[in-house]
Formats: sequence, C-alpha cells, structure tokens
Amino acid sequence: MKVERLILVVTFFYFAYTQLVNGQPRNDCKTSCGNVTVEYPFGISHDCYYADDPSFNLTCNETEQKLFFRRNLEVINISHSGELRGWNNISYACYDSQGNPNGSCYYEYTLGSLSLSHKNKFNVVGCNAIALLSTFGPQNYSTGCLSTCNSPPVANGDCNGAGCCRTDVSDPYDSYKFETRPSRLQNMTSVYDFNPCTYAFLAENGTFNFNALEDLKNLRHVSKFPLVLDWSIGHQTCEQAGNTSICGMENSTCFNSARETGYNCKCLEGFEGNPYLSNEHGCQDIDECTSTIHKHNCSDPRTCRNKVGGFDCKCRSGYLLDTTNMSCKLRDFEWATILLGTTIGFLSILLVVSFVQHRMKHRKIAELRQKFFEQNGGGMLIQRLSGPGTSNANVKIFTEKGMKTSTNGYDKSRILGQGGQGTVYKGILPDNSIVAIKKARLGDNSQVEQFINEVLVLSQINHRNVVKLLGCCLETEVPLLVYEFINSGTLFDHLHGSLFGPSLTWEHRLRIAVEIAGTLAYLHSSASIPIIHRDVKTANILLDENLTAKVADFGASRLIPMDKEQLTTMVQGTLGYLDPEYYNTGLLNEKSDVYSFGVVLMELLSGQKALCFERPLQSKHLVHYIASAMKENRLHEVIDEKVINGNNWKEIEEAVRVAMECTRVTGEERPLMTEVAAKLEGLRVTKTKHQWSDQYPGEVTENLVGVEILSAQGDTSSTGYDSIKNVASMHMEAGR
Repeated sequence: MKVERLILVVTFFYFAYTQLVNGQPRNDCKTSCGNVTVEYPFGISHDCYYADDPSFNLTCNETEQKLFFRRNLEVINISHSGELRGWNNISYACYDSQGNPNGSCYYEYTLGSLSLSHKNKFNVVGCNAIALLSTFGPQNYSTGCLSTCNSPPVANGDCNGAGCCRTDVSDPYDSYKFETRPSRLQNMTSVYDFNPCTYAFLAENGTFNFNALEDLKNLRHVSKFPLVLDWSIGHQTCEQAGNTSICGMENSTCFNSARETGYNCKCLEGFEGNPYLSNEHGCQDIDECTSTIHKHNCSDPRTCRNKVGGFDCKCRSGYLLDTTNMSCKLRDFEWATILLGTTIGFLSILLVVSFVQHRMKHRKIAELRQKFFEQNGGGMLIQRLSGPGTSNANVKIFTEKGMKTSTNGYDKSRILGQGGQGTVYKGILPDNSIVAIKKARLGDNSQVEQFINEVLVLSQINHRNVVKLLGCCLETEVPLLVYEFINSGTLFDHLHGSLFGPSLTWEHRLRIAVEIAGTLAYLHSSASIPIIHRDVKTANILLDENLTAKVADFGASRLIPMDKEQLTTMVQGTLGYLDPEYYNTGLLNEKSDVYSFGVVLMELLSGQKALCFERPLQSKHLVHYIASAMKENRLHEVIDEKVINGNNWKEIEEAVRVAMECTRVTGEERPLMTEVAAKLEGLRVTKTKHQWSDQYPGEVTENLVGVEILSAQGDTSSTGYDSIKNVASMHMEAGR
C-alpha cells in the first residue's frame, strides 16, 4: 500500500515538473480576482505564472476582491497582446492663502520588468504649477511640464499650458520604478481661491479631459486615472527564442514586442483563446458560422460551413457561388414566380406602412419627451432625490398634456407674472383645484440647476408659511414647477403697487413680519437639513386671501450640511437686500438671510423700496435712509404714516431697532432668526414686554459699510412667484 502511494506522489510531481518545464501553469490555478480575469503568463499563486519573471506574479486582495501588480497598482485588465491597465493615483501638493505648503501626497510605483506605454500622457493641472515625472533604473530619466495662469482659463478640454499641461512619455525599458511630483512656483498666492492645489499624474490617452472650473478647484475627488504598462516575455526576439518560446501549440504564433525587447504571442487567424497555453484554454478554432463576434461574410447564413481556421460558403442546389461577393446566384428560375413574389411582397408592404408610420410617430414623441427629460435635469433630480436626506420627498410628476390643458394652451390671459427666471401661469387641474405653474425661459440652460435646486429644497420643507410645491413636469421643452395658488399677490405689490385694496395696517405688517421671521427661523434651525433662502425680499413673499405670508422662490437657496456653518459660493441675491459681508467675501451663512429680513422689515415699517434713486444720494439704500433718520431723531419722517396711531409708536421704535440689529454689517453682531422671531412675537403679543436692548448700535455708519457698493447698482425688484427675477450673480475675487 505504501509503495502505491509513493508511486502516485512521484507521478504527480513528475507531471507537475513536466508542466513547469514546458512553461505551462498548474491546472488548478485561480483565473480571476474580483471582476478581473487572470490568465497565464500572469498568475496569482505559486506555479501559476511565468516562473522566469516574478513580475508576472500578481496579488489578489480577497477582502476587497481587487487585483494588484507589485502590491500597489490596482489592475483593471490584461491583454494577451502585451498591455496591462491599472489605476494610477493622482499626486498633489496643496498650499494655503499665503503660499505655504498645506498637505501633499506623492505616489511611487514599482515597474518590475514592465515599462510605461507610449499610450500614456503626463498631465499637470494647476496655475503656476510645475511637475516632474521621474523613472529610475540603470539610466534615470525625467520629464516635466509647466502650467501658468493668474485667473481661471475659459477653455475646457485642451491642456495647452493655461491651467493644464500635457506631455508625451518616453520611458527607458529598463526602469524599475517611477514617481510623479508636483509643486508651485514661489510667491504665487493670487490663484488660491480657485486653485489651492497642484496635481500631477500619468493617464492613458483620452481618459482625462480638462475642466477648468472643476479640476482647478478640486481634482482630488477623481483620485485616479487608467495607466497602461507594456509587458513581454524575456529579453529575446522571436527569432532568438525559436522553439523555446512559451507560445502555445501550432495554432499560435510569436511576434516581437513593441518594447524592442522580448516577445508576445497571438492566436492565428481563425482561432481564439490564450496563445500562451497549449491545453483546452489555448487557441481554439472559431466557428464563424455561429459566432456573434467573428462573423462570416456569406450573404446567406445557411450557406456557411465551418472548417479549421476558417469557413466556406456552399450554395444550395440550383444556385452557383459568386466568389466575388461570396453570394449565391440562381441557375434557373421562372420569371413568373419572381413577378408573383414581388407583387405579393409589395402588397404586404403597403398593408403595414400605416401601422409602421403610426408606431414611428409614437416613438418619436416618446424619444422627444425623454430628450426633454434629460435636458431639464431629470437624471440629476432623480439622483439627488434618491440621495441621503431626501427619503421623505414627495414630488408629483405631471404630464405635458395635463399642463397644457390646465393652462388653456399657455394662454396669455392665464399669466400671473413674468420675471428673469420665466413666466407663472394660473392653472386649473382636472379636480378643479387651482395651481400656479412656473415655466422657465426657453433656451436658458443655466436655469436647469436652479430648477432642480428649488425642487430639492421645497421637497424638504413642510411649513404653513412656505409656498407648497405640488410637483413638476419634465416632458416639456422647458421645465415646469407646480405650486399651490396664492391669490393676493406679493408683499411688494401691497406696499408699493395699486392693484389691491386698502393699505396694510400696523397689525397686518407686524403679523406678516412675525410669520416671515418664524419661517426663516424654521429653515435655519428646525428643517431636517438647514436651508439658507439667499433671496429674501418683498417680491418673494406672497399673501393669501387672509393676508397670511407665504415665502416663495427657493431657486437660489442652499442646503447647509450639518457639519458646516457657512459655504463659499458664487454671490447671488437681489441688490438692496444683499448682505454686504456675503457680497464682499462670498461666505454664505444664515446671517445673510437675517440681513435681508432686516431690509424687508424696514420696507414694512417705512413703505419705501429697498433701493430708490429718487431719494438723496446718501439715502438711496433703505438701510442708510432709516439709519440717518434714527441718528438725526427724525424717525417720524420715514415711517409710513398709515401705520402710526397714538398707541403703537413704542412698538414701531422697537421694530426699527430689531431691523437695525439685523442689518449690522458684521454677521457675528446680528441676532439669530430664532431671536428675531421671538422678539417680534413678543411685540405682537405683549407689545413692549422684554425690550430688545436699550443699547442702540454704536455708530449709525456701522450698518452702512458695504451698502454704498450695493446701492449704486440699481433696483432689481419685481412681482410674482419669480423673483425678478433678475438675480444678481457676482463672482468676487478674494480680497475685493
């Protein structure tokens, strides 16, 4: 018994040795890792890779199911023709606003016997950035690239030296490792706001397209790009290797590598498989008659006959093979039969033409609707609604037909208002409910992001003093938003227009101020995700039949992550209401809404517009106008005489003080909206209980720093659901 076991063991090692000598792997080798196929000469375990070169030994991370070359380059795929693709990380160097280093990460990769392919490009992204690509071996090699700019480049796509530089890679084949290292020219601090870091990386041709706005700001979110490495067997040519090459059986052939050293294998024409193997996984005959990849060229598939390494076209009885185009021609046929067949075919076509046209018409309509859906940000909306924090969003999708019917074909008589972001129509739904339908401007693609933003923000809000979003329509040429119908116009109309009845009393104005303040306090402090409105003004406050305030137009609003107190954004808002601190720094926080509310409160108290060029030069801005009156003890002159009676002057004075506190130039000195709401509610309920503060803001001019800049720009107020909706969007450079 022991002798038999000994014979089996010896036999096993004999065959294993024979396989290794012949350059073949074990039969039980693992052939995949994750979704990457691993084929000889590469292998994961011992005796499964080309033993003469340890570079072909790959590592499989079983936990992450990822395949690695030399333990630090994640493999994407390997081709038999001599290419290995892997993920190459981006090296970066970051700097603070003073130009001092503020974090860096440089990557170094070991190449083994592989080399960098000429299909790669060396890329450098950054303003006033310089970077080196270095390879190390018996002969060290370096190449570099320089990118210069003092402002964000306008053009995208090309790396022409402005914000992005790109150069070819010429790597000596005997290098054993390479690294990329970016840096920045000295004393270049002017680019910090839009380009805090420089980046350097190798990437396969065509896989990196430069986007000036996004890539200069933060390319690290991409983190990696595909990289191509060349590989070959040994250092001999096919002629030198002769019969000792590891190419498989007679169905494969050897060809010299493009690396000018070593060779690779490929299957002969008509065969497919692994040309480095001589077993059933090696080059096998392709059945061109049944293959969907390697198709035959017989005009009639029924004539195809497979053979080893190719195929033949054999015609049926009564036909001859035309070798010019590999088609079968009739030998003899009755022309009457041809005529009969043609007639029957023609009549059949006529019978189905109407059906085909009908189907094509419906298909075109469906395709057009799908095109509008994508064009109007449908994909972006679905992605964001399915993201974290939006699980309770309830947005109804209306059809194009329903919207057209409800507005009587968008009849002009149904228009409620028009502004910078589009037109608002009065709509009547099939259940006879009345709605307001906002239709974006035709051809204004820049409004899509605000459209999606408004849907996302309103889907998070459930408050009695916020205009309710009922749904949207994405099938039309321009996007549509459907709101509850508010029938008494805007607060701007009531204060400055003549479309409505008697003017608002003091009680009305104080209650409206309390409702607006309470709503903003809810957005800042009680919403599931804090929200900054960013365009608070009287034109965006709607009033219903009971003169209840409804805050509208959230197109410019921003959701604030719970771990952040402020955001750096492009300045956006309406002149006259825009926070001077936000205007000068681009830093958005909830105190920006507090400032805008302060201007709205002044507007309620005075009946004056936020910006008025008919007032004296130093009083064009309402904040300056009321501050000057307070300082000169002539507040009676600027308060709307329609709200003053013999019993409410102290309440008015307290309300003015609240407005002055809200419009302080420094955000830190302004109260929170919860404090403002509580103070105004106190005025409403207990009149003068719990005075705000006996200390009036030190110098009146303290509220006016920055107001001069804004008041000189013009008035952009308007009416309707749409906030002019000429929104002032300004991108401010640092230090302005």
